[in-house]
Amino acid sequence: MHMHKLEKIWLIFGVSMLGVFLLVLGIGAFALGAQPPGDHDHGHHREVVNPETVEQTAPFNDLGLKKIGDNEYDAYMLAFAFGYGPENMEIPAGATVHFHITSKDVVHGFQIPGTNVNMMVVPGEVNHLTYKFTKPGEYLVLCNEYCGAAHEMMQTRILVK
Repeated sequence: MHMHKLEKIWLIFGVSMLGVFLLVLGIGAFALGAQPPGDHDHGHHREVVNPETVEQTAPFNDLGLKKIGDNEYDAYMLAFAFGYGPENMEIPAGATVHFHITSKDVVHGFQIPGTNVNMMVVPGEVNHLTYKFTKPGEYLVLCNEYCGAAHEMMQTRILVK
């Protein structure tokens, strides 16, 4: 096979750029210790739970809203194939809610459109997010991570009164 001189130059250039890219990536990942957030980030501890027994494990054995202060609540929620527990939670207007959510099967999403509430829900890990519901109304909770055949049906509602 005969290659034109310019083709050879571009081929060598392209392959060497790929090599440089992989080298830089390797140095970044291994030598500089780049890693996903976890135990080492600013003293936040990872909260883990066994996804197979999560429904028998406190606090996920008693899902819902728990009052912890003046118009301040902890919301314990569970994501599972095609739904969230508890369904249709009611929250007083103006309340600050600390969501604690985990999944019992696959990776799900937890997004409330129109707010900045958006997180991944990973089996075996408890995710936390705080949001203050200032406007009364009905908020939709959607799964924005593809989780299986009926993924688009996966939703629940939060009623803010």
